[in-house]
Amino acid sequence: MIRHYLELHETGQFPKLLLDYLSQNPALAPFYSEYPSLENVRHVIERRSQFPLKKREQLVAALEKQYKDLPGQPDFSLLLKPTTFTVTTGHQLNIFAGPLYIIYKIITTINLARLLKITYPDYDFVPVYWMASEDHDFEEIASVHLFGKTYRWSGAHSGAVGRLNPRELSQILDQLPEPLPLFQRAYLQHTTLSDAVRHYMHDLFGNAGLISLDADDPELKKLFAPVITDELLRHSAAGIVQQTTTRLQKMGYHTPVYARDINLFYLSGNLRERIEKRKNEFHILRTANTWNEEKMLEEVTQHPERFSPNVVLRPLYQETILPNLAYIGGPSEIPYWMQLKGVFDHFQESFPLLIPRNFALFVTAAERRRLGKLGFSYQDLFGNKEQLRKELIARHSKNELYLTEEKQAFDSVFGAIFTKASAIDKTMEAAVLAERTRLLNSLNKLEKRLQKAEERNHAQVLQQLQTVLDSFFPEGVPQERYHNFLDFHLKNSHFIPELFRCFDPFDFRFHILEEM
Repeated sequence: MIRHYLELHETGQFPKLLLDYLSQNPALAPFYSEYPSLENVRHVIERRSQFPLKKREQLVAALEKQYKDLPGQPDFSLLLKPTTFTVTTGHQLNIFAGPLYIIYKIITTINLARLLKITYPDYDFVPVYWMASEDHDFEEIASVHLFGKTYRWSGAHSGAVGRLNPRELSQILDQLPEPLPLFQRAYLQHTTLSDAVRHYMHDLFGNAGLISLDADDPELKKLFAPVITDELLRHSAAGIVQQTTTRLQKMGYHTPVYARDINLFYLSGNLRERIEKRKNEFHILRTANTWNEEKMLEEVTQHPERFSPNVVLRPLYQETILPNLAYIGGPSEIPYWMQLKGVFDHFQESFPLLIPRNFALFVTAAERRRLGKLGFSYQDLFGNKEQLRKELIARHSKNELYLTEEKQAFDSVFGAIFTKASAIDKTMEAAVLAERTRLLNSLNKLEKRLQKAEERNHAQVLQQLQTVLDSFFPEGVPQERYHNFLDFHLKNSHFIPELFRCFDPFDFRFHILEEM
């Protein structure tokens, strides 16, 4: 692949909070620990060097249990060493690995672990994919855009998605125009979606050292029980996050996370519902389940796995059970982590480096040639799409498409009319101005009709532009957030290896990757 780059702000796709974070706006310093640089990793290593052995042992035990049926499983004993750390990304369990950017997140994470090993050879670094197995938003994972079609997992489903039966996806596998052995093995040989996702991620990235962790585990939840108890009794997180949110909003930033009084769900079977406290009782929404304080704390002690953190506490849970140095996230994830720095400080938990994943647009050889003929740059394509069309017509048209001189002539004529009318009768001024507005509107409409007529004369070149835009922004969405990696991987077996080669976890630019 041939690489080109755009600065993130040139694409118009990224929130101001992320852009200002990466430009090291000093006003944002209180909302993160260290700026993401190779040199600053040393400071985080020093902070994490005291990660308890007991937690490492429970983490390894959970991973060994989760990987017991997979061939070629990693040597988890490496995680028992005090000189081993993780770097982590996370995402929902989208079917068929979801949009391209999920693959980008994982490759960024693996590349980070490799780079850290080269830079700090006395330590080991394990890339981790945190599977959002407890998430219950089925609609967000249930569809995939593949082979030019949209496929959807049908049926009514509730509860944690990691517990769903992936064999139901045989309905989609049977509809595909070609077999996908990778996903056939994963979905048809397992009874939970979590196990299936671990299977295909291991097939894709196991040799690169990736470990997929399902934190929906009783022993791991025990490590988080003190925070669960605090959340139920003292609601510490809500006030802290609200204070941070207020500060950021006063600085003009959008904040994606809203904290509730209790940022926990109750998780059991196919149920995942919010916990609310009303007077002196705890209620599970949309159920008849009610506990007093004593019974609820007893439930935490006996069944901590039944308490599932929401977006406010999930990052804290992650850092509680992992010897983690960095979190690799997308353009909305980094901002919401910044809302949570105070929560980490309150619970005296180390806050990781926040590193944006690599962002990219893949350009086929045919698209590159087509774009060259159109004469636009990549930066042009990220601008106003209607303006692009107008510019393209202007380049190809030999006709004058704007009535600028005519409008100026009308203005001059009506200026003279206004002067005469005003001298005769002041009450006629409004009528003259209204007529001027009516005629200028008519000219504007005629001007647009002229432009539309010329567009029809150049329909072919406009269609060429639209073909490029549809490829780069399908249905108006960035390519990386729409297409599945198989659309490229099946045509080019070097697609994933090339991504490894092109991506740099500390290069915070937008990558344009041209197929040679």
